[in-house]
Amino acid sequence: MYNIKLTPIAAEAIQKLDSNVQRQVINKIEALTQEPLLLGKPLQRPLKDYRSIRAAGQRYRIIYKVIEEEIIVIIVAVGIRKSGDKKDIYELMKKYIKTGLLDDKKLKRQT
Repeated sequence: MYNIKLTPIAAEAIQKLDSNVQRQVINKIEALTQEPLLLGKPLQRPLKDYRSIRAAGQRYRIIYKVIEEEIIVIIVAVGIRKSGDKKDIYELMKKYIKTGLLDDKKLKRQT
């Protein structure tokens, strides 16, 4: 069983969701304790180190990283998939990576 850790970015995003969506997202996150590598799909460059799983009616995405050697799933970000929008979760992730918010050392310290 994997331990789940949240970055401050993900925790803040979850807190801002309405209660129904929040419950669905949390249930999906809890499912990641079992088989995180089977549930989500691997992302492509430049997000290749992360995985994504759909939640709340397929509209929301939970972006996470699995650290096998520590049996940890780090929930990095949660947001809406809006292709072409600057608030699209994948576009936000690219910005987080570019600014260095998500390097491995910072991730482990944030959680």
